[in-house]
Amino acid sequence: MKKALVVGVLSLGSALLMSAGKSEDAKLLEEARKYFKPLPEVAQSKTNPVTPEKVELGKMLYYDPRLSKSGLISCNTCHNLATYGVDNLPTSVGHRWQLGPRNAPTTLNAALHVAQFWDGRAKDVEEQAKGPILNPIEMAMDSPEEVIKRLRSIPQYVELFKKAFPNEKDPLTYDNVAKAIAAFERTLMTPSRFDKFLKGDLNALTKKEKEGLKLFMQIGCASCHNGPALGGTTFQRFGIVEAYWNATREYVTLDKPTMPMDVGRFAVTHKEEDLYVFKVPSLRNISRTYPYFHDGSVWNLEDAVQIMAKVQLGKKLSKDQLDKIVAFLKALDGEIPKHALELPVLPPSSPATPKPQR
Repeated sequence: MKKALVVGVLSLGSALLMSAGKSEDAKLLEEARKYFKPLPEVAQSKTNPVTPEKVELGKMLYYDPRLSKSGLISCNTCHNLATYGVDNLPTSVGHRWQLGPRNAPTTLNAALHVAQFWDGRAKDVEEQAKGPILNPIEMAMDSPEEVIKRLRSIPQYVELFKKAFPNEKDPLTYDNVAKAIAAFERTLMTPSRFDKFLKGDLNALTKKEKEGLKLFMQIGCASCHNGPALGGTTFQRFGIVEAYWNATREYVTLDKPTMPMDVGRFAVTHKEEDLYVFKVPSLRNISRTYPYFHDGSVWNLEDAVQIMAKVQLGKKLSKDQLDKIVAFLKALDGEIPKHALELPVLPPSSPATPKPQR
């Protein structure tokens, strides 16, 4: 009788402990839902509806190096989907081996952002897709007309544009090139275990990851890194408490002795309040999208988190805090859509296709 009573008391105690644990997890979920939302399946657009035909065409264009002057560089060169939408270089290599001025951000989940590019100069992925093709240090095509001339010389592309934009008299336009690429990018969502947690699966994250999530919100990281992409929703000055340049001095090396002071959004608006202001990057897949920051100066995620705490929040994280927050950030690594990783068979050029130029 006594033994049964002891077993019953122990069982009740275990049940109460489990209940308390679940209760804490439920509270954490409730708090997390104030800041974050699960990723949608597709980032829909009212002005550029996502259709299978448009996505198929956009995927081909994304992977096609013939959109560059040299015939060597595609969107995927700098935004490699096999490496989570980046090239893992401080700044990308473009036409004639020129180096770009800023780190290439990932295209995964980018369609959810309030604007595109670090300085927000493009309002959406449709507008963004027009830029690199014509940029003289990126893909370097001479003009939109040259792009269309090259595509129009490829019969299969002519047919694909007709299918993707069936209600247009002349569907093969530069605007539609951008719309097709953007439609493909709007499907590049990468749900992770964190999305399962936000949808109610309290066991989707480990104890350490949950502790990291709690710290992430308590310390103030979520005030900027929020929404479904954990960022991309606002513009913020980089270096609110302390100058970014001071905090990263130890990363200056002999082969890179100077660090240019990027004025950020000021270059777009010419407003003094936009000096050193950048779009807040997404933290989705952040452990895979190194090196970090607009200049790609920091390679280690722990270093990047500590720098952000210092210059944005005025805080020095303990090793325990840092380990837990990084554990949470790694739980944001998601699954790249299968269709995005399957290389398309590109349509062949014709005798009329203009030859690449070096």
